[in-house]
Amino acid sequence: MSFAPPAPPVFADCTPRQKAARVLSDVLAPANLVIAQLLLIGAHATGSWPGLGWGLLAALFCGGVPLGIIAYGVRRGRLTDQHIRVRRQRVAPMVLSLASVAAGTALLRGLGAPSEVLALVAAMLVGLVATLLVTVGWQISVHLSVAGGTLTVLLTAFGPVALLGLPLLPAVGWARLVLRAHTPAQVAAGAALGAVSALAFALLR
Repeated sequence: MSFAPPAPPVFADCTPRQKAARVLSDVLAPANLVIAQLLLIGAHATGSWPGLGWGLLAALFCGGVPLGIIAYGVRRGRLTDQHIRVRRQRVAPMVLSLASVAAGTALLRGLGAPSEVLALVAAMLVGLVATLLVTVGWQISVHLSVAGGTLTVLLTAFGPVALLGLPLLPAVGWARLVLRAHTPAQVAAGAALGAVSALAFALLR
């Protein structure tokens, strides 16, 4: 029997735990983490404001466009919500997002973006492809995939200080489980897949 997450209650009717979980799910949503890490790595790549600009350009294709695709789908009634609760609805937005990331990769390479930014976008491309392939048959947690990848990337770039962000994983995992959006296996698999995919950043930077 396939996993079918229930519709979350209206925010006003949520318990305190559910409200906290919804806030965490929204604040630490995949697109937000993608944008944040691209800005951090962009600044780190050059140690100057121009690096932040490269991060912003990459964030447009890797985070901004996917956010727009989902918002459009929700507005047209084709997607349940910003987190796309129903698995079969995820495939088309992920394919379109994949095209956006690929286009961003080509543009950044053509413009001569810093190697760290290019490596991160390439790692995101790897992670998105891997997550899409799994999503076709199983509702793996995209929240945890991106969170696991983010932590791995920050550890690679900034070293042990990035361990301060370690609570990110259990926080996001707890939120998704409280909302019954995923099973424990889907949460754990998402974190593992994201972390492994992000190793491409270490190899390419």
